[in-house]
Amino acid sequence: MALAPEMTPSGAAPAGDGQGTHVDAPELRLFVMGLFFIFGGITSLNDVLIPKLKELFTLNYTQAMLIQFCFFTAYLVIGIPGAKLVKKIGYMRGAVAGLLTMLVGCLLFIPASQQAVYGLFLLALFVLASGVVIVQVVANPLISLLGKPETAHSRLTFAQAFNSFGTFLFPLVGASLILGSLKDVTAADLSGPALDAYRVAESQAIVNGYLGIALALAVVAAAVWFFRNRLQGEKHEASSGLAGFDLLKRKRFSFGALCIFLYVGAEVSIGSLVINYLALERVLGEPEAVIGWMIAIYWFGAMVGRFIGSFVMYLGISPGKLLASVAIGAIALILVSTNTNGGMAAYSLLAIGLMNSIMFPTIFSLACEKLGARAADGSGIINIAIFGGAVVPLATGALADLTGSLGMALLLPALCYAVIASFGYYARRPAV
Repeated sequence: MALAPEMTPSGAAPAGDGQGTHVDAPELRLFVMGLFFIFGGITSLNDVLIPKLKELFTLNYTQAMLIQFCFFTAYLVIGIPGAKLVKKIGYMRGAVAGLLTMLVGCLLFIPASQQAVYGLFLLALFVLASGVVIVQVVANPLISLLGKPETAHSRLTFAQAFNSFGTFLFPLVGASLILGSLKDVTAADLSGPALDAYRVAESQAIVNGYLGIALALAVVAAAVWFFRNRLQGEKHEASSGLAGFDLLKRKRFSFGALCIFLYVGAEVSIGSLVINYLALERVLGEPEAVIGWMIAIYWFGAMVGRFIGSFVMYLGISPGKLLASVAIGAIALILVSTNTNGGMAAYSLLAIGLMNSIMFPTIFSLACEKLGARAADGSGIINIAIFGGAVVPLATGALADLTGSLGMALLLPALCYAVIASFGYYARRPAV
């Protein structure tokens, strides 16, 4: 299967194996894995922002989940335009455009903090996410291209492990910088000018963190621009339908796109609620500032699982069967967590990260088999499906407010995993 458009790295010839064109350029693999690390880490910081902003602006769960809604709505709005931009200016310049957009989003946290307005934080997150979308449109098909087609499943899963390293490292540091500044006094105890001053002072920790990220993005963007001509002869097939939506006529692809919607929604829902869930009296009963670092365990499981999953699939295990197995495992862990207390409830929920590990890259590569030069279109549609990270968490938050129980709310992600398990069984055989 060929999962990306034809191109040749400058100074190198395309290699072929009779199944499609691919590029033998190890240094570009490192570049793409770096992109996975960056956008993974930035996305996972939302899990730290949610309890922080929830306290600062005295939000309920539905309102707090607007953080994820605004962030992941960018996938719906920018997915197709992002794919068109990449097809027009190429992968490397597209990556620069995405990185610079992310940089602007980081800088918007400055006025958001100075004005202490929740809506401005949401706007900054939307702009930041728009850049993430463009970078992801570049990264997913490009990593599939950079190697032999028959090992695309394993390679994409391996690259996603670097994404998971970012999701592990960023919240670990972010929890210390952002949640660690919470004081004994809370926003609920204040009003008027005192409340405004408190919000400005406490949100400064957020600004400092994102300014550091902005500086790193500027350096990476400059490095990518230096190598902007590394790929030569890049070709992208024009969409045969409205923005590539004709691909949804392919049952395997459309089912996979639905599962991306549900998977991202389930993963984000659980990650967003982990800190608040662990703080419950029946679970660990500790303040968010004390247990905030534990979100890193959730993402660490995803990182380790992706390395393991990459190796297992490299040995020839069916990606579809493996996908179905881990989805069923995630359902089992949710049921264990919601029906137990203390450490068992805490660590069984955190262990879902291990089950999540191979889901995104495996669903993506199974759905996109045999797309060939339509890979950029397919990546754009898949990125739109990531809009599930906006819808499902918001619905989960609303369910938590309605029932008054985070445990009951977690049953919605469990239903998402059930559909994913059925896709894994459906796609257990190679596409024809």
